[in-house]
Amino acid sequence: MLGDTKSDALKRVNYIDGHLAGVHKMIEEDRYCVDVIRQTYAIRRALQKLEGVLIDGHLRSCVPDAYREGRDDQMLDELKDLFEISER
Repeated sequence: MLGDTKSDALKRVNYIDGHLAGVHKMIEEDRYCVDVIRQTYAIRRALQKLEGVLIDGHLRSCVPDAYREGRDDQMLDELKDLFEISER
């Protein structure tokens, strides 16, 4: 994983961890359901952004490396699997 991608991904994971801890605390404190749900939406958006960062990093580093190493079919299968997972 490229250094910038890794750094960005770790920052986003820390942000998500913080939000999850906040949701956990909100549930323990019996906070208003709509407020909790708003936070879960924020977590979902943060996860989507994290996925975007990871995919971008993968396309910029891992995919070109795989092609150079002659693993074209393997890489295409992995990308196809990722696309199928994202459509579920």
